[in-house]
Amino acid sequence: MTEHSNKTRFEQAAMVSVIALQAFCALIFIWEIVISVFELPFNLVPWSLFELVEIGAAVGLFLGIVLGGIVLRTTALRAKRAEDRLRAASREFLDLLEARFADWGLTPAERDVALFAFKGLSTAEIAGMRSTSEGTVKAQTAAIYRKASVSGRAQLMSVIIEDLLMDDSQPSPFRQAAE
Repeated sequence: MTEHSNKTRFEQAAMVSVIALQAFCALIFIWEIVISVFELPFNLVPWSLFELVEIGAAVGLFLGIVLGGIVLRTTALRAKRAEDRLRAASREFLDLLEARFADWGLTPAERDVALFAFKGLSTAEIAGMRSTSEGTVKAQTAAIYRKASVSGRAQLMSVIIEDLLMDDSQPSPFRQAAE
């Protein structure tokens, strides 16, 4: 077993133990309240033991607060790391796009159209965003596909995704199909 899995099991066992302690103490408290409210003649635990249960409950609540804080801190740190990785991946993706756009020799207008296409905008939406006609956008997308050696938007996206997933030593089946 790895050190990480041992630590995880220890943390899980600690959490289960604290929750079990809290649940046990809560049941005792509820039972004592029920006896008091309905004035029942029997007691589940003698008073001296009940005081120990109260101490156990206080310890359980305190440990719950501590463990809850640890879990919250750990979750916040994991979220920050995930956010940092996502930000880095986003930068790398944009760098990859810019590198491919440069390799393909796209003009600034074609780069804009390609970016909007990657974002999933339709030809009409791209034309509206760029204040040009749909015909101009269609001509620009045709030029992008020709320069990238693909036959359409799906293949263009596949080439970029493939670049993210594969190394450069392997031939691209999408580019071969378009040629």
